[in-house]
Amino acid sequence: MKQLCAFALLFAAGISWALASDTLVRIEGGTFIMGSPPGEPRRLSNELQREVAVSSFYMGIHEVTQAEYEEVMGTNPSLFKGPDLPVEQVSWFDAVIFANRLSEQQGFQAAYTIHGHNVTWDRSANGFRLPTEAEWEFAARAGTTTVFHTGNNITTREANYDGSRPYNNNADGIFRQRTMPAGSFEPNAFGLYDMHGNVGEWCWDWNVAYSREARTDPAGPPSGFHRVFRGGGWNHAGDFLRSARRGGNVPTTRGSYIGFRLARNAQ
Repeated sequence: MKQLCAFALLFAAGISWALASDTLVRIEGGTFIMGSPPGEPRRLSNELQREVAVSSFYMGIHEVTQAEYEEVMGTNPSLFKGPDLPVEQVSWFDAVIFANRLSEQQGFQAAYTIHGHNVTWDRSANGFRLPTEAEWEFAARAGTTTVFHTGNNITTREANYDGSRPYNNNADGIFRQRTMPAGSFEPNAFGLYDMHGNVGEWCWDWNVAYSREARTDPAGPPSGFHRVFRGGGWNHAGDFLRSARRGGNVPTTRGSYIGFRLARNAQ
């Protein structure tokens, strides 16, 4: 199944993508084990397992595309140009500003208060926002407990990454050396595309170590140096695409391997 150019049709019809029924999916809440087990190949020390309960929320079925970003922001900073390609070269700050502007355009309450580099999140707001790291992993796993939602391996027929560096000594694949259009690969069981590969996705949380204690709707600590991004990008090795893999960068970082997808509170 492929999501080919549905968004372009919406733009041509003058229909905002944000209100289209096929661009957000409701993720029913539940409890899962976040992190990776000790025996998972390429596991990092910051992937401690803990039980996390996640409330229901909405999540974009695809990474925000360049057409969507340009419609709201009036600019397209991406290196690899194409309306159906994910927007990249966007900082964490660019992503939260986009979320607020889209919320305002659609009549929702902005999730963020932004004063320069000081950003606070009103968790009761109904506007667009970045997913938390826990929401992201819950959505990426889509009920699975394996390394990827595809099982214990992922091929370049299933995701866009550097196939010359496969996971755990599996067979080599393609290295496309660029992003691919949204919907180029099969979605996971929750109907979400490109949770593994294409571009890494900014999350709300600061990238710091977390405890093994069970949590409900965790959102990370109030401060830090790096913001989390998840999922890995077109230029990453296969191990970076693991559901539990935690990436991070300073929030001003802009790279062709980082984009984002949006979330909203369930009503």
